[in-house]
Amino acid sequence: MAEAEGQETESLEESTDESEEEESEEEPKLKYERLSNGVTEILQKDAAGCMTVHDKFLALGTHYGKVYLLDVQGNITQKFDVSPVKINQISLDESGEHMGVCSEDGKVQVFGLYSGEEFHETFDCPIKIIAVNPHFVRTSCKQFVTGGKKGVKIFDVTSKQRITNVPRDDISLRPDMYPCSLCWKDSVTLIIGWGTSVKICSVKERHASEMRDLPSRYVEIVSQFETEFYISGLAPLCDQLVVLSYVKEVSEKTEREYRARPRLDIIQPLPETCEEISSDALTVRGFQENECRDYHLEYSEGESLFYIVSPRDIVVAKERDQDDHIDWLLEKKKYEEALMAAEISQKNIKRHKILDIGLAYINHLVEKGEYDIAARKCQKILGKNAALWEYEVYKFKEIGQLKAISPYLPRGDPVLKPLIYEMILHEFLESDYEGFATLIREWPGDLYNNSVIVQAVRDHLKKDSQNRTLLKTLAELYTYDKNYGNALEIYLTLRHKDVFQLIHKHNLFSSIKDKIVLLMDFDSEKAVDMLLDNEDKISIKKVVEELEDRPELQHVYLHKLFKRDHHKGQRYHEKQISLYAEYDRPNLLPFLRDSTHCPLEKALEICQQRNFVEETIYLLSRMGNSRSALKMITEELHDVDKAIEFAKEQDDGELWEDLILYSIDKPPFITGLLNNIGTHVDPILLIHRIKEGMEIPNLRDSLVKILQDYNLQILLREGCKKILVADSLSLLKRMHRTQMKGVLVDEENICESCLSPILPSDAAKPFSVVAFHCRHMFHKECLPVPSMNSPAQFCNICSAKHRGPGSAILELKK
Repeated sequence: MAEAEGQETESLEESTDESEEEESEEEPKLKYERLSNGVTEILQKDAAGCMTVHDKFLALGTHYGKVYLLDVQGNITQKFDVSPVKINQISLDESGEHMGVCSEDGKVQVFGLYSGEEFHETFDCPIKIIAVNPHFVRTSCKQFVTGGKKGVKIFDVTSKQRITNVPRDDISLRPDMYPCSLCWKDSVTLIIGWGTSVKICSVKERHASEMRDLPSRYVEIVSQFETEFYISGLAPLCDQLVVLSYVKEVSEKTEREYRARPRLDIIQPLPETCEEISSDALTVRGFQENECRDYHLEYSEGESLFYIVSPRDIVVAKERDQDDHIDWLLEKKKYEEALMAAEISQKNIKRHKILDIGLAYINHLVEKGEYDIAARKCQKILGKNAALWEYEVYKFKEIGQLKAISPYLPRGDPVLKPLIYEMILHEFLESDYEGFATLIREWPGDLYNNSVIVQAVRDHLKKDSQNRTLLKTLAELYTYDKNYGNALEIYLTLRHKDVFQLIHKHNLFSSIKDKIVLLMDFDSEKAVDMLLDNEDKISIKKVVEELEDRPELQHVYLHKLFKRDHHKGQRYHEKQISLYAEYDRPNLLPFLRDSTHCPLEKALEICQQRNFVEETIYLLSRMGNSRSALKMITEELHDVDKAIEFAKEQDDGELWEDLILYSIDKPPFITGLLNNIGTHVDPILLIHRIKEGMEIPNLRDSLVKILQDYNLQILLREGCKKILVADSLSLLKRMHRTQMKGVLVDEENICESCLSPILPSDAAKPFSVVAFHCRHMFHKECLPVPSMNSPAQFCNICSAKHRGPGSAILELKK
């Protein structure tokens, strides 16, 4: 169970029970502090007998008959000498203007604190309890109630009837040693504690049918339970109950009973039992000599303050607030929960700051060796406070954990001093090249002094000059520093894929004019595409010159150039003949076919030197030497189909004659000619030349094919004739329909001869108009008179242009 410790500088007395000092893992519900100042002074000479609490002040009665009015800090504001003996009870009205006091000598006094009113009453026995009417100041009948020690009676002041008696459960306990404790939870709920028994009584209205001679109200005990210890005081706390208990325990060593520290428990009442919520053992001065009757529990309803009164000490208990909750979490080293609680309740906490809790949390994690978690928490806790960030970085440096905090350093808002970033980069450079490279890649280049880091990397490269990680990182540093030439050189040396991106991004074409071979060696496809896309920056001539010693790369470049544009590199086409012949023969023939700038003689010479038959045949044909080309096909290739195809392409009778002469003694060639010659040359010419007795493979099939080709030609001609006849008839009919249509003649038309309007302005005058099928119009008098030899009349315009003359189609007269 938790021990309540005072928060004043004066320490509470040590507990006689060492086991009670062990801290509980469960957070206490209340916190405690000793009421000091004037109270300390009073209790040094006197002893507290009773106390009552008002919203504005406290009233303390002593064993020597004194009553002191105190403020909430325990300072004395007024003092009254009431009796020579112990004050048993003090009662205040609602306004706090009248105070009732009863004492051990039987005297009862009620007097106004701010007026001269005073009421006296003396009894022949000690008066233990007094209660002043809450409305004492406003009632004409000044009422107060006194009580003894034998029983609890509930009285209805409205009906002036006693409702019920609540007797003691354990009559063996002396009522003067174990007095009754009462408190009202509300206007109808009375809580009674006596000995070890607690009863919760509810005052209820009696139904009219049950009333008869009975009181209008009755009392029902809604909950009753026993406690482990003797009850010295009760107070309500929402739906729960605060119980002050007097404790007696037996020593394990001596087996003798002794008075232990009193307890303040919070319990949850149930119908027949209770549930303990919290239990605190209180260390009050002189608890070893106190009896159950020496303790009292007073409370302030508005602020949930509970005053534990004992002869030599007064302790104030209050509900713990969020600051207290955070205190407890910090004490238990639950820093993350404390930080979360502070963030949730930051408007309500007064003593704690989120930043202080966060810093304590970071320190705690560091002490535990959880460096990565501590560094990660820095992002949230330190936020944008650059000074705190720098302080934490140096702390991590002292424990050799700069690497742990490096991923979480701010990189924009805020920005720390360059020295901080440089310090971490140096740490990585000494032990982790990959980590160093990662930071250089991730951190903006303006966070640190670039030249300092460049020099540090170069110093390390002196020891390990081929380290690719360092070289690549140095290239990135050069890039940040806009030293693109050095960066490019490193990238090319490393054959790094980012080299082309770097060139494009920073327009480094002027820097690569002397590095074209390196680029081509690295990735010829990408390099050629880049060079061709940027001809305006690096000319074709410059590239070709740079590649002069590397003809294989020169060919790749010129070939891609030719593919893009057949004319841009025309000055190099002669050179390309040799390049294609050496490095790319499959593309030589397509090049010769597509190029219009290639010197054919040079090409023919090269192809003949290398015995490139197909290319030589093409060049001979293109140069007009078809017969030599055909001869190469037949003599070099021995390919009848290719020879026939070549003859077809040339469509030259002499070539066919040469082919027939070459084939006449070669049966396979004859077969091929018979199968293909029918549509180009009369097959009879070939058949007549075949020697008698020559055995020709598949001759019958070849002859059949010739006949079929002939029949096909006849059918095609007949089909064409039918189509022509049908089309002629259709067109004739269309012409006839067109000529039969009427011709519109209006004011806009003119005579093609005199160029005057065809129609007279006066419609009443007679006129005569001739309109031809060609849509030309004339006044009749403007046309020449037809001769006797040619009575038909034709359009002069169309006749003059040698068109088909249109005869007159219409003559209009009026």
